[in-house]
Amino acid sequence: MTPTPRQAAKFTDVHARRYATALLLAGSLAVVSSCSDRQNNDARSPDIPSARTVAPSKLPSSPAHSEEALVIAAYTSSWTAQTEAYSKASTAGTDLRKTTTFKALADIESDLSVMRKARQVTTGEPAINPKVVKVTAGKLPTATIEDCVDTTHWTLIDKASKKPVPLPTTRLIKYVSIATLEKWGTKWMVTKLTAQAQSC
Repeated sequence: MTPTPRQAAKFTDVHARRYATALLLAGSLAVVSSCSDRQNNDARSPDIPSARTVAPSKLPSSPAHSEEALVIAAYTSSWTAQTEAYSKASTAGTDLRKTTTFKALADIESDLSVMRKARQVTTGEPAINPKVVKVTAGKLPTATIEDCVDTTHWTLIDKASKKPVPLPTTRLIKYVSIATLEKWGTKWMVTKLTAQAQSC
């Protein structure tokens, strides 16, 4: 059954207000949305087996850089799981809960719920290029990542027809995204994903 224009519009609005994300993702698929009330271009996650990332050719062996590598690995794993979730409009069978906290996951689940009602999924995958901006030590270590999310080859489609869902032409295809992570025990977890109204 093909989603009605109202269903498609509802999905677009949700992502426009958030990442608008971007994943999943995303979190979540705000990555394919346009701007909201301010008429700015927002894209959000969330969100496919893996999200492509450019790995550094050489990583210094210092403890600080080793920690940064762990932060990047956790962030990349979260995006990989988001992308898989958006490809089937469900987190079932994905590793999202292993890398993403409940708060960030709630946004993704909201996107996926809208997608299921509209009978939409994604195909392809986003390309990410994360860089650690800051790692802060303490009882609860935190980290901040700045990323350039490229959704050129990540497409929202109608599940039945396999045809692309029309999206606003003003949306950002490549946008800056800021992620925060916390270290829970020995694991880094993504706690928040925020798309910026800024191209990259």
